[in-house]
Amino acid sequence: MQYDEALRYLQTLGRELASPQQARVQKFDLENISVLAEQLFHPEQSSPCVHIAGTNGKGSTAAILESILRVSGLRTGLYTSPHLERINERIRIGGEPIPDEDFAASFTRVREVIEREMATGKLAAHPTFFECMTAMAFDAFFNAGVNFAIYEVGMGGRLDATNIVQPEISIITPIDFDHENFLGHSLKDIAGEKAGIIKAKGTVVSAADRPEAADVIAWRCRERKAHLIRIDSAWRLHEVTANNGCYSANAEWRADGTMTRLKIPLPGKFQVRNALTAATAALLLRDRGFGVSHDAIERGVASVRWPGRLERVSEKPLVYLDGAHNPAAAREIRAFLDENFAGRRIVLVYGALRDKAVDEIAGSLFPRAEHVILTQPHQTRAISVDVLAQMAAHHARKCESIADPSLAIDRALALARREDIVLITGSLYLVGEVRARFEKLAAQKVIS
Repeated sequence: MQYDEALRYLQTLGRELASPQQARVQKFDLENISVLAEQLFHPEQSSPCVHIAGTNGKGSTAAILESILRVSGLRTGLYTSPHLERINERIRIGGEPIPDEDFAASFTRVREVIEREMATGKLAAHPTFFECMTAMAFDAFFNAGVNFAIYEVGMGGRLDATNIVQPEISIITPIDFDHENFLGHSLKDIAGEKAGIIKAKGTVVSAADRPEAADVIAWRCRERKAHLIRIDSAWRLHEVTANNGCYSANAEWRADGTMTRLKIPLPGKFQVRNALTAATAALLLRDRGFGVSHDAIERGVASVRWPGRLERVSEKPLVYLDGAHNPAAAREIRAFLDENFAGRRIVLVYGALRDKAVDEIAGSLFPRAEHVILTQPHQTRAISVDVLAQMAAHHARKCESIADPSLAIDRALALARREDIVLITGSLYLVGEVRARFEKLAAQKVIS
């Protein structure tokens, strides 16, 4: 099957879940992915891996760890979701999105298994979009000769399709409220789903800082007889400095007293925690013979790239893109603005999906902006600008609605002075749509 045909087929499956109602009619367990993996001869077992769950920071942590391992000389595979502009971004090999022809080849092998096993009855229902993508990642990494893989959980953990892997290390990043209709309405319930990735007698790195969540992870580790390493206990943080929104940290690895200087190119103070989490996993892998050094950690952190997360795409005016889709992420952005741009005028462009805590997110971000422009990403789960205005406009000093994201961006840039900040946020789908727009504006010298 050709690449375009593979894309059309996958699009018929939808993307991630559309609604809680859809969730109730879908069967959630690991049976489909287990059948696919078995019939593909268990490609997920062909290389050691790390498995990462959490509410916020899991994508950044995965990207940082992948960069460290690649600098260490390993041929890496990285599986993340969602993508920003092209579906190939979800499956990265050696730091690059999978080529179209390899994407199509993996899809063809997975589809052949699906058709055969549905005919035999081993698959009671067609695998979901995410199950297909996960099986493709397993297959692609095997066929590319990857010798270390990193898998980011799509949602939750316990019943996520990635949870058939047997990782060297399980990582759990900070846990907060998100996807409550699927994962539960308390931090204890949500943490329980995330902690479902913990394996018997495994090794767990936890960056969970909310006590309710940390307690659940600790209890699960005791139950599974897993070794738990908390990053706050593993490191002694000596100094954190800021430079143009990015942070550097001097940290001491308590196990041997070695000092590590982390210069993090990803903006936001919260990235210090993500970098320390990735560094913890890297040093544990070093102890298992994977050839990681403190120097590789420093160089890997310094060279990481992770688009769409406080990504600066213009200097005059300063324009940041961030897919902050839950209250905890919104609070981190608010802290970033307050710490780095106190007193600066902000124009905010916001679009969101239907299952998000819009009122709480808007309550954090909108009061900080001089002008808010509501927009609507071209996605079936997007909230219309009219409904969004009813839900959130009362938080803004000035607010207008422009449904088309490109026109909303044009309006924001027209309002912004060269010394202002333009922030585009609320959904990674929105960020994915507008990134290409900014590349064109830069080429036309509309922005610099």
